[in-house]
Amino acid sequence: MMRRILLTGFLMAAPLVAAAQDYLPQLYDVTVVETWDTLNVREAPDGKAKIVGTLPSTAKGVELVGRDSTGKWGRVNLDEGSGWVALRFLKPQASVWKPASLPLSLSCGGTEPFWSLDTVENALTFTEPDQPDRKLSLRTVMDRGIEGDPMRGMIAGDDKGRLTAVMQPRQCSDGMSDRRYALTVTVILDGQDMPSRMLTGCCSIAP
Repeated sequence: MMRRILLTGFLMAAPLVAAAQDYLPQLYDVTVVETWDTLNVREAPDGKAKIVGTLPSTAKGVELVGRDSTGKWGRVNLDEGSGWVALRFLKPQASVWKPASLPLSLSCGGTEPFWSLDTVENALTFTEPDQPDRKLSLRTVMDRGIEGDPMRGMIAGDDKGRLTAVMQPRQCSDGMSDRRYALTVTVILDGQDMPSRMLTGCCSIAP
């Protein structure tokens, strides 16, 4: 009960920022590009910047992780890096951020030590090297009651112990690549037969 009260207090104390449509990350589809053509991904938010990759005209579920100051360009990930695309060529999908739930495509992870946390139906799978995967029953998902806001608190567990996590919309780097993320996460693991641990990392909603 105390853990849930603390999580709720943390969620309520976080600053209220943007309108629903401004929250990141969100998923987009490429649009207004001829079927034979591709959408250029550029090194900087500038039509004259170097092209570092392309997105096919049929690309769907493109994760937008940032916007430039003009609101005309969006940052997307591409292989092990990221780049910028003109937002006039992207159409937003319906928001994946539903009340008191997690996106089905949510995937989180961190380094030093390496770990990952993924949504699997109504559960979470926690993975780390040289250890068996843990399928955790998702007991509670909390939000701030703001439409489109990605901030979440969650409690999950199995017979070995409990996982508590808070996910916030904030720019994040995995420290291993040039990819960018729009979600940070703090995870606390505890149980009777294991020392309590706190892990930090980044999250993605890319399918």
